[in-house]
Amino acid sequence: MKFTLSWLKEHLETNASLDEITDALTRVGLEVEDVEDKAKLLAPFTIAYVVSAVQHPNADRLRVCMVDTGSGDPVQVVCGAPNARAGMKSVFSPAGTYIPGKDITLTVGTIRGVESHGMLCSAAELELSEDHDGIIELPADAPVGMGYAEWAGLGDPVIDIAITPNRPDCLGIHGVARDLAAAGLGTLRDRSVAPVEGKFPSPVSVKFEFGDTPALSPAFALRLVRGVKNGPSPEWMQRQLRAIGLRPINALVDITNFLTFDRGRPLHVFDAAKVKGDLVVRRAREGETLLALDGKTYALDPSICVISDDNGLESLGGIMGGEASGCSDDTVDVLIESALWEPLNIAQTGRKLGINSDARYRFERGVDPAFMVPGIELATRLVQEICGGEASEVVVTGAAPERYLTIAFPIAEVKRLAGIDPTEDEIRTVLTALGFTVSGSAPSLSVGVPSWRPDVDGKADLVEEVMRILGVDRVPSTPLPKSENVTKPVLTLAQTRTRRAKRALAARGLVEAVTWSFVAKPVAEAFGGGKPELALANPISADMSDMRPSLLPGLLLASQRNADRGTADLALFEVGQIFRGTKPSDQLTAATGIRRLSATVNGAGRHWQGKAPAVSVYDAKADALALLDALGAPVDKFQIVAGAPGWFHPGRSGTIQLGPQNVIGWFGELHPSVLDKLDVAGPLVGFEILLDAIPAPRARPTKTKPPLELVPYQPVTRDFAFVVDRKVEAAKLVKAAQGADKALISNVSVFDVFEGASLGADQKSIAIEVTLRPTQKTLTDEEIEAVAAKIVAQVSKATQGVLRS
Repeated sequence: MKFTLSWLKEHLETNASLDEITDALTRVGLEVEDVEDKAKLLAPFTIAYVVSAVQHPNADRLRVCMVDTGSGDPVQVVCGAPNARAGMKSVFSPAGTYIPGKDITLTVGTIRGVESHGMLCSAAELELSEDHDGIIELPADAPVGMGYAEWAGLGDPVIDIAITPNRPDCLGIHGVARDLAAAGLGTLRDRSVAPVEGKFPSPVSVKFEFGDTPALSPAFALRLVRGVKNGPSPEWMQRQLRAIGLRPINALVDITNFLTFDRGRPLHVFDAAKVKGDLVVRRAREGETLLALDGKTYALDPSICVISDDNGLESLGGIMGGEASGCSDDTVDVLIESALWEPLNIAQTGRKLGINSDARYRFERGVDPAFMVPGIELATRLVQEICGGEASEVVVTGAAPERYLTIAFPIAEVKRLAGIDPTEDEIRTVLTALGFTVSGSAPSLSVGVPSWRPDVDGKADLVEEVMRILGVDRVPSTPLPKSENVTKPVLTLAQTRTRRAKRALAARGLVEAVTWSFVAKPVAEAFGGGKPELALANPISADMSDMRPSLLPGLLLASQRNADRGTADLALFEVGQIFRGTKPSDQLTAATGIRRLSATVNGAGRHWQGKAPAVSVYDAKADALALLDALGAPVDKFQIVAGAPGWFHPGRSGTIQLGPQNVIGWFGELHPSVLDKLDVAGPLVGFEILLDAIPAPRARPTKTKPPLELVPYQPVTRDFAFVVDRKVEAAKLVKAAQGADKALISNVSVFDVFEGASLGADQKSIAIEVTLRPTQKTLTDEEIEAVAAKIVAQVSKATQGVLRS
């Protein structure tokens, strides 16, 4: 919501400074988002006199001007404007000036061989209008050397405030002024509306035709003003509209736009010559269309409220008028509409058609029903003052709903709910200034709610009004009572795992990324998603049409964007939500990481000792297992089996599981075809761990750490080499060896794998080192040999392998 300081002061009599006003606005809940001060922005621009303007020696469309800036000798300026000529006055900007309309800073330049020491400016370059066909022409009496903003009266700051959805009354400047007056910054001016006498009956009436369906408009006021002379609106009105970003169109349209912001009362004007018969307010029929004032044609359905006549559709009720009945410079008779609309239907229609008009913004939040008829009276008065004409009587169909709400308000509620303890007089003054009627006396007041405050329903709302006007700073700072007990952990298991996962992956050199939760449909399908129920009804863009089934596509695309900007060797991770369906159990938390090019576990980039190795499946495996270990998962009980989902390379990937039914995650090299589909270059490896699939740790009977056990006996290592089939997994062999004697065997590791013709076709040799750690006594040779025999037997049984001779 934007307005100028001078516009605000038309409703608020105050001597407060701009800073005091902006501070008060934020204090009462109307947060100031921006203050645009044209006087500061345009301070370097001055009024100048063009002494001479001659043809540029090297360009047909340029002139070399000597410009008197009022600060010394004339300045040479090269100008391309067709209206640049000797004897005129214009706006000059010297070198070093920032030009807002072009977003550039001027420098002394040479244009076709001629130096230029500044610029003569157009209105578009100063962001005063869209006129860029020529430089600004000023009257002959404009004082040379004077600041242009000061002379033109452009020193009017524009204030932009954020309006919460529950404050439709402040979508008009009069409502903002009311809040400031209640906060003690001045006096609210009386802007009551005197009725305009109707000289004749209105020849056009309004009918409601909703049949058995709920009415979408409770009341509709209409008036004809005949004999108007439409044209440009007054300069003061155009200046106010331009300041808040609206483009003046003509007097009749500008009046409705002005009142939308001045009083929060959207209106519409019809060219009466283009309306045939009476106006009918009804639901649209299936298949009807409307060419609206924005130049677009909208397909309508019975959920949408329209205004029609004998010619057909004329307007979208409460949202936008139609092109067919719009006012132009030729309009002589005008119909002024001031209506009320069903807020929920306005919101649904606007969303369905994708229209965000100022009228929709206000009607869907609720306008003051009591101002419907005064609004049309005020619009009529402005039309007559600016365009002339004679007004008919006002025709009102339906009745504006009257809200008689009186709230019993115990004043003790202010202290109970807000923590402040104002006097009864302070409470009464605040509520009265905001437009509430207050009667009775302590301990309970009777408060009547004004028609423009649909957000106030109970005594808690009144407490909020008192507190925000008196100031939140009056709430005393009271420390929380200290507890003597030791605080207990407040994080859930999921929160703890998420934080630990981020720390663990960051410690391994991966950089955290936060990507969109939406991906394009082809991308979702490439990663096992793309279900119809996961498609967004109203996506931000075509590239964000579906909920992501995995974190990998976002990280892969992020890696390519970084590579395109010169950072090719990088490792990224993300911990976030993935979506498999619409049930709560289908929304999972995953921890995912990728490594690209030479960003291995041991570091990235070139090194003087040799060529940097490319990332491999083992880097992704190491990251995944290190993450699981950091989360306290039972890594020694997990099985790693070959293969992973289709977006991984089939021969260079693996699945981590705890039994065939509980898949913990995957790791591996990304499939080349998937990378091609995403237009991402490799090599790339990655992993994805489902944090929800990791079993919760068992509750320990005590949190005391177990006693430290130091074993005084020397460990014994033995090496074994087994010849097995090539398809046998090393993990299977290691697990069999570990199971030979769980009490003695503390570790089994693979230290060699060999394949060759000497072993035979489809055979390989896997060598393992087994560590025996006795706890009771030193092992004898016989005991060691017995354990070795068990190992050979277990491995042979599990893998059909034999000791290599």
